[in-house]
Amino acid sequence: MRQDEPMTRFLTPTEAAELILSSDTIGFGLGPANPHSFLTALGQRDDFDDLLLGGALLLGLFDILVKPGVRYHSGFFGPAERYYESTGANIELIPAGFRQFAPVLEQLSPRVMSAQATPPNEEGLVSLSLHYGATKDELLRASEDPNRLLIIETNDTLPWTQALDGYDNTLHLDQIDVVIEGDQAVFELPETEGGEIEEQIAEHALELIPTEATLQTGIGAIPNLVAARLAERPGGSYGIHSEMMTDGLMRLHKAGKVSNAQKGIFEGVSVTTFALGSRELYDWLDHNDEVRFAPVSLVNDPTVIARNRHFVSINGAILVDLYGQIVADSVDGRQISGVGGHEDFIAGAELELQDRSLVCLASTAEIGGVRKSRIVPMLPAGAIVSTPRHHTGVIVTEYGARDLRGLTVRERALALSEIAHPDFREELLRAAQELGKQPA
Repeated sequence: MRQDEPMTRFLTPTEAAELILSSDTIGFGLGPANPHSFLTALGQRDDFDDLLLGGALLLGLFDILVKPGVRYHSGFFGPAERYYESTGANIELIPAGFRQFAPVLEQLSPRVMSAQATPPNEEGLVSLSLHYGATKDELLRASEDPNRLLIIETNDTLPWTQALDGYDNTLHLDQIDVVIEGDQAVFELPETEGGEIEEQIAEHALELIPTEATLQTGIGAIPNLVAARLAERPGGSYGIHSEMMTDGLMRLHKAGKVSNAQKGIFEGVSVTTFALGSRELYDWLDHNDEVRFAPVSLVNDPTVIARNRHFVSINGAILVDLYGQIVADSVDGRQISGVGGHEDFIAGAELELQDRSLVCLASTAEIGGVRKSRIVPMLPAGAIVSTPRHHTGVIVTEYGARDLRGLTVRERALALSEIAHPDFREELLRAAQELGKQPA
């Protein structure tokens, strides 16, 4: 708390919302950091001339987003962002990887910063709980600036999580201008169940994961299936260094398959920057010394990722062309998610030959009743590349896996053709033969 400032004020969400100016800026973190009750209370007002909200991955629906004079700039789209965009709300994407959120926030310097946290303990500390991410430094800057405001929403359904040694994911009440008590239970993410194709993809991925691998898994059915199969198979002494802590990684822990003993960096603990999943996951994380949270600037740094021994990242994609360019966050130019840590973990896994980045996708998709290949000769006009070709490592479909590292343009195109759906292989093989050739 700044000198000569009054003690922390404890307000209702409605009272806190009244502190926002008619023209103002508010910043908040991704997903589980969203201040749900505060955003809900803001929707009770209709007097904004120019209110800019900056955040990512909303985990609720908020009336404030459809109010006149309100803009929302998001670094990562989820179902809520896609819904509001479809209604014509003033929502725009800031293209940025998760690591870039911190400098973007610093540049924008919102007058008001907000986050969700646990209620204070006996020492007056609150835990930032499920999200360390990219906001801690900006929360502190807002706390220290007399012209800015730090609003923390407490939530008694959040777990108290532990920070990696040398870091701190708590705030003291003396650093907080306003505390409000939230009234919404923490968001629980339903698990995505896979079918036969996802099972086949997971089996191919499992063949590439050594029993002493350090793992990063993304969101979705295939990463969860891989974690579940690793938990079931004999042996295993895995490490975890993952942007997101998931139910699948928790089950791997509970099966006794995670030792973090041979990572080469941060040994003895699983490292993450945010968590999203079930109530069981949150209860397991509460005061759990085996899992440590750290800023995304560290967790997603490719040079740090590469220091893990036998590192394997497992992520998804929507489209891959024969050059190895990956589309993972948009469909036909329409934003559906965001860059997140996708490229960081792919890039980190390419810096050591023993490491692998597995990008998993079904070979086809049904669009308007027509089956189309998700491995294509060239990306269509308007496609937005999430990860460039020079970072792409291993592509996995239900027909197998191919490591593209060290291959020429034509060789990688031929390799990708071999794991495409049989109905499209001939067309892709013809296109592959022409790639990399110099014009006569």
